[in-house]
Amino acid sequence: MQLRRFVAFLVTTNPERATTFYRDVLGFKFVMDDGFALVFDAHGTMIRIGKAQEFTPAQNTVAGWEVDDIREAASDLTQRGIAFDRHPRMAADERGVHTFPTGDKVAWFKDPDGNVLSISQHYYQYGGE
Repeated sequence: MQLRRFVAFLVTTNPERATTFYRDVLGFKFVMDDGFALVFDAHGTMIRIGKAQEFTPAQNTVAGWEVDDIREAASDLTQRGIAFDRHPRMAADERGVHTFPTGDKVAWFKDPDGNVLSISQHYYQYGGE
């Protein structure tokens, strides 16, 4: 057996607001609303955003995207209305990008339901299939 493709699962209590955010702000292709979940194509990765009446978001990162230039990506997302989270024990630059001793860079933000998302630029790049 080989695990083939990764699928991300998130939750929303407001499907219309989630559609606007993931399609119009993040730029992912809306595929369908299957009645149970909103389905997006995030540049080859499926995101299923389940519909719920009530939801308490996790306090940690639930989904993230690697970018080639995190400062450019953070600036672009800021122009689209994204506000990046600041963490008191971690230094961040003016864009909200945190740099770790390894050289990895991460910026966190939330979707309208409070799901913690991130963009990152990692020092170590791996070659997946």
